[in-house]
Amino acid sequence: MNKTPKNAALLALNLACSLALTSCAVAPTSPSAQQVDEATRLAMQSSFREQGVAKLDRLKLDASNQACSDAAGASLDQKLGQSIEAANLKTVKLPLDGKYIGNWSEGEKIAQNGRGMTWSDRPGEANGGSCYNCHQISKAELSFGSIGPSLYNYGKLRGVSDPAAADSKAVVEYTWGRLWNAKAYKACSDMPRFGHAGILSEQQIRDVMALLLDPQSPVNK
Repeated sequence: MNKTPKNAALLALNLACSLALTSCAVAPTSPSAQQVDEATRLAMQSSFREQGVAKLDRLKLDASNQACSDAAGASLDQKLGQSIEAANLKTVKLPLDGKYIGNWSEGEKIAQNGRGMTWSDRPGEANGGSCYNCHQISKAELSFGSIGPSLYNYGKLRGVSDPAAADSKAVVEYTWGRLWNAKAYKACSDMPRFGHAGILSEQQIRDVMALLLDPQSPVNK
């Protein structure tokens, strides 16, 4: 073997690398949950950039989302869950004019529209609700998401024959609140907080309400 200084140095380097790899294979060190969370946060921050209507502030979690993120899919402590729901219920804004129901045909367009809030969307453009990604909306649909429950016959199953009737008030107000801020009713709901987060306007929510509750809507046919 040629033992020149250069070859000796290479031999020593190879030996050191082999020992390091052997050490890793024998005694691996698993990162803690906190280290994984921090690495994920840094990766998200470095991978995203502000462009158009897409801003970095959407990466910041409020207290409700942070608690659900920390739970990592496990059930929340009951008191914590109740406190999250109570805090979010306070954010629900009922329509000042008392008008909950809009146009179901416009609501159907919103429910089937998945655009909005991406870097390529123009400022001022109306967002879609992307409801079809998580729910069945009507009997005619052939393809729909299943993350959330089916919305087919939503109003009919709840006995709403006239959304303006006094006996429908509880269902109407609950449905509005659920669309406005779903975490008011389920602490770690995956449903977007359409009103609270400013995803949909008040008129858009009225139209989605009509889609769900109007007896003439395809949802209730």
